[in-house]
Amino acid sequence: MRGTLRRFFLLFVLYFLLFAMLGCDAFVRKFTRKPKKESISREEMVLVPEEYKPTMSKEQLYRQYFLFWQSWQGELITSLTPTQTGNNKKQVDCAQEAIKNLSNLRTMINEDKQKKLDIYINELKELKSQIAKDFYGTNITAYARAAERIKRGILRDFSYNKVRNDLI
Repeated sequence: MRGTLRRFFLLFVLYFLLFAMLGCDAFVRKFTRKPKKESISREEMVLVPEEYKPTMSKEQLYRQYFLFWQSWQGELITSLTPTQTGNNKKQVDCAQEAIKNLSNLRTMINEDKQKKLDIYINELKELKSQIAKDFYGTNITAYARAAERIKRGILRDFSYNKVRNDLI
């Protein structure tokens, strides 16, 4: 009986040493404080904004601004029709955009044509101020007729075929 007790004790010590050497590493690793890793400082990539200038010819630019003006003027006339009475703000915005595109056209033509275009720009500015003052749209048909008249005059005098030789 002493021999079996001795064997049991010897086996117990061997198993204890075996588990102590092999199994405790994970347990110790869980509860030990690890040194902080140095954070890798990454530099943010900054892209330099580039401005792309249009590489269109003066004829293409003229046609583009003329087309923009034509569409804004048409939108203004549509918003001024009595059956589709748009809101006042939309009407003023359409007139403002039409004026802006006519001003862009103005810079591309010679002085004689500029003076002639200035007449239409001033008429359109006057129309815009009248529309802005008329909140209730009492004279909307008169404004529509004036806008249509301005459109016809500009189409007649400033289409690309008429102005082709006067571009700067």
